[in-house]
Amino acid sequence: MNKKTIVLTGGGTAGHVSLNQAIIPALVEQGFEIHYIGSKDGIELELIRDAFPNVMYHAISSGKLRRYASVKNFTDPFRVGKGLIEALLIVRKVNPSVIFSKGGFVSVPVVLAGKLAKIPVVIHESDVTPGLANKIAIPMAHHIFTVFQETLQHLPPEKSSCSGSIIRSELFEGKKQVGLQLCDFAGWKPVLLIMGGSQGSVVVNEAIRSNLPQLLKMFDIIHLCGKGKVDDSLLKIPGYKQFEYVTKELPDLIHAADLIVSRAGSNSIFEFLALRKPMLLIPLSKQKSRGDQVLNAQIFKKQGWASVLEEEDVTPKLFLTSLKDLNGQANDIRKLMESSDHTKKPDEMVKLITSYSK
Repeated sequence: MNKKTIVLTGGGTAGHVSLNQAIIPALVEQGFEIHYIGSKDGIELELIRDAFPNVMYHAISSGKLRRYASVKNFTDPFRVGKGLIEALLIVRKVNPSVIFSKGGFVSVPVVLAGKLAKIPVVIHESDVTPGLANKIAIPMAHHIFTVFQETLQHLPPEKSSCSGSIIRSELFEGKKQVGLQLCDFAGWKPVLLIMGGSQGSVVVNEAIRSNLPQLLKMFDIIHLCGKGKVDDSLLKIPGYKQFEYVTKELPDLIHAADLIVSRAGSNSIFEFLALRKPMLLIPLSKQKSRGDQVLNAQIFKKQGWASVLEEEDVTPKLFLTSLKDLNGQANDIRKLMESSDHTKKPDEMVKLITSYSK
């Protein structure tokens, strides 16, 4: 057995991959052989396999875990079963000392495989309440780490602890001037960064575009629209730069931003907190999700780190008013952010994870 071998898993959304992205450089530096088990067509394929050539990526079959009626609920269990067999073969061949799961539906067969192969499994929950994949994984885990202290009340106390958020080191290395140059901005106006998640948000996109003339009087705007959601009719408007999705450019774009409008995924909002970026959060509604982003946003609002506008309340007028209010409060919010310390370095997280190695 190679004591310096680890299996990472997690996928489906960027939020289920970003912590793994953060710790991979620290694992490489410490001499680990890294294997990543992900899906055949998920976002993790691009974010891990294509970005980290020193990580061995293994694609398995996976099915989505749904809380709603769908014909795929009858077929996906077979895909999950196939994924379990594939994951078990990989885990037994690789024989890692520990498996680290960030959640998402692809992680379930990997965690099950770890249990069957008697490999210690450590999982991480970013949101206030555990997601469905992690709920399934919890009984099989040696330990569960959380971002929020409030999450511990939903977990077995004997094997749970709050690690705080882990921020990718490269985010701190972004350059404001590079971000401005990427967008052809002169830097005369404050910059507003819009992030609707890896898939984009129709609600957020429409709120921006319906107010574009008024907003451009106040800001230069960087708009991460989501795949297929760039509006070609707006491509030549000065001060308005659209991207479908960015990876390596993100640190520079965040550093260029003075204010951020975003969904309320835990990983992203803690990154904005660490970089002291006042934010207007529009969480994914309970009608479209299990309500995790609503809880994340409420905690950030209570701490004074963010303003919150519920998705169902978004109108062009209220969105514009909320953004103007945020701009007026930005200096006070930054002062509150300066006194916060809710993050760990990636190498500290690696130490915690590998302490459970067999």
